[in-house]
Amino acid sequence: MKKNELKKKSMALFLVIAMAASALAGCGDKKTEEPATEINFADIADVKEDTQSATEQQVETEAVEETTEEAEEETREGMYRSELTNEWIDESLKNQRPIAVMVDNESTALPHYGVTEADVVYEIMNSTANGRITRLMCVVKDWGNIKQFGSIRSTRPTNIMLAAEWNAVLCHDGGPFYINDWLAKDYSNNFSGGFARVNNGKSREFTEYICTGDLDKKFSSSNYSTEYNEHYPGTHYVFAKSEVNLGDGAIDCTEIELPFPHNSSKLTYNESTGTYDYYEYGKAHKDPLHDNKQLTFKNLLIQDTTFHQLDDNGYLIYNAIDSGRDAYYITNGKAIEVTWIKASEAAPTIYLDKATGEQIEINTGKTYVALVPSDSWKDVVIK
Repeated sequence: MKKNELKKKSMALFLVIAMAASALAGCGDKKTEEPATEINFADIADVKEDTQSATEQQVETEAVEETTEEAEEETREGMYRSELTNEWIDESLKNQRPIAVMVDNESTALPHYGVTEADVVYEIMNSTANGRITRLMCVVKDWGNIKQFGSIRSTRPTNIMLAAEWNAVLCHDGGPFYINDWLAKDYSNNFSGGFARVNNGKSREFTEYICTGDLDKKFSSSNYSTEYNEHYPGTHYVFAKSEVNLGDGAIDCTEIELPFPHNSSKLTYNESTGTYDYYEYGKAHKDPLHDNKQLTFKNLLIQDTTFHQLDDNGYLIYNAIDSGRDAYYITNGKAIEVTWIKASEAAPTIYLDKATGEQIEINTGKTYVALVPSDSWKDVVIK
């Protein structure tokens, strides 16, 4: 067994054990009617046996493999591979923690400015009301170059957990009282409100953006470090060393429609770029800050996620801590079925190939993640 396979097996063992410990805890006091997550403890034994049986081979081959990998690994002076996209970026950013920006996705808020600068974009149902309107959460590594980003709106508890996966500082403007206990968590750092106002002819709730210098001021007036802190869970995705072209068992996927009725999110494969272009409200999503550049992604992760509605106003929390739920990994015009695991509030969500049980490797590039409500999972359309 190769060393990276051993690491995947070890991670699976850790996550299964962690899930067993956290299954009853769930995502805070959600009072959810969802059944408790079932943990198959036979899986723990199987993974443990696999890991132990591989130990001797690892000892024998580790030195040789490390030497080979080091020799083959490309280097570029003054640059390193981003932990968010695996793309080459300036080495000065290596220890800088990202931000996670809550972006209003109502049609009145369009066009979005700067969103094509995001490395990872989450689309999440923001409310069960108003046609299950979504909101974007954009994770940005190189936030020092932001000129205008947004517009900015409020956050929900789910976003606080997802931002923690990246040790990101969550940028938003308030939220319902349900977020208060979540923002008080020791892993949670956030900047709420006080960003620049741009006169765009719209009502005030659509005029707030992160603009040049805003984040420098926010960090300097806070006790937050701009670098990864003790809550950083480590690297998130596993990037392939060569291009991933999904083979046996993969299904064609040149278009995927998400069951978000308010904005009708859709991603279409662009053969010329090898990426998936994002559409909503029946139009291509363009960024006027960057010459109307199309919002597009190399990787799509679409996950079936249960949720709990908190009140009659439509406020909700996703059951983001879970295991064994269905998902798709989509890249290069193909899709495979995977399952996802999130072991604790700040732990990264990982994706396992349904056919092999191993953690998937994804392609270099930007990633789109959709948390699809379980009650509409059957309505996901892949063409």
